[in-house]
Amino acid sequence: MIIIATVLAAFALARIDTRAFDTEGFANQAIAMTRYAQRTAISQRRTVAVVITAGTPGTIRLCYTDTSCSGGDVREPPGSGAFAKTSGSGIAVAGTSFTFSALGRPSAGGTITITGDVARTITIEAETGYVH
Repeated sequence: MIIIATVLAAFALARIDTRAFDTEGFANQAIAMTRYAQRTAISQRRTVAVVITAGTPGTIRLCYTDTSCSGGDVREPPGSGAFAKTSGSGIAVAGTSFTFSALGRPSAGGTITITGDVARTITIEAETGYVH
């Protein structure tokens, strides 16, 4: 009986697809990072860029000054490392990099698309910077 249960468990684990969870998790991280970039721009009264490197996997990175990161990286709280996240295997990132001004306004409205099991779209409103 134990052997049969072990074989069935191994088969079941091989059939579980975690890509939906991974995609949703990365989309939630991208939303949180974008909102953090806006709050940081307002609180520090300086421009913060959300830099998107499209691809599978893709990367989202927060920097100061502009999308070339000439002003250095925003640090991930509470640590001292650069605030950058890379999507997992099989999860694609698409979108255009943009900045938030010291007033929290984005340089352009747009979308960030995270695609794994299905596409999840994050929208940044042009006038207000509202992220949803």
